[in-house]
Formats: sequence, structure tokens, C-alpha cells
Amino acid sequence: MRFRRPSEEDIRLGIAPLIDIVFLLLIFFMVTSHFDVASGVRIRLPQSSRRILDQVEDKVTLVLDKSGKTYFEGREVDQKTLREDLQDIVGRQGVVRLVLQADKDVRHGQVVEIMDLAKTAGVHSIIIAAQWKSEKLL
Repeated sequence: MRFRRPSEEDIRLGIAPLIDIVFLLLIFFMVTSHFDVASGVRIRLPQSSRRILDQVEDKVTLVLDKSGKTYFEGREVDQKTLREDLQDIVGRQGVVRLVLQADKDVRHGQVVEIMDLAKTAGVHSIIIAAQWKSEKLL
């Protein structure tokens, strides 16, 4: 009695479905990623040895450059306009967090004035931006 052997199929891993999945993942991550656009003002932030990863959703950005100019959400403003803009945003959004990016050469007094102005406008909290300086861990 002779039994018939099952024919062996040539099993191959197709590369086309793998490429499709990689492209789908690439598109997914491109669509769901969030990129912060820099304000275009060149500043040097002070360095910090600790890194705080806190993603804040309801934030507004204020930049103080080396020459003492103030930029709110990418446009140059004076203190009166800044107060009005902050009060308007606080009135619309309620709780607002201000990210303060001050050049490390800006006068301390100017930073304190801006912080005081923001608090009187109703800003909930002020986050001071700093450049993270990585250190070797022992």
C-alpha cells in the first residue's frame, strides 16, 4: 500500500504587506504627532540639571529676548497690550498657564515685572522655561 505524500508548499514571507504596515504606522504617527512651532526669536535659555516632563494643554507662550523685547504668542507686545491679551485669554479659557521663555541675559527685574503682570491678569501658573543640561549619572 502506497500512501501519497502531501505536497510541500514553498512558504515565503511576503515583503509587500510588511512595507504596507510600516507606511501605515508612519502615516499614523505623522498625523497624531504634535509639533510646537518656535516663536522665531533667538534666545538662550538658562540651564537646569533636572528635566521636568509636563505636557500642559492650556498654555500660552511669552518670550523675553536679550534686548528686553517681549513677544506674546509670536508677536511683539508692550506691557499694556500684554496685560489686555492675558486678561482676554483668561476670560475665554479660564485657567491659563504661562510658559515664560526669558533669555539668560535678561534683567531679573524685568522677569519679575512680567510675572507680576501675569498674576494680576489672572494667570493660574507661570512655568519658567530652561534648557536641560544632561549630566552623567554615576
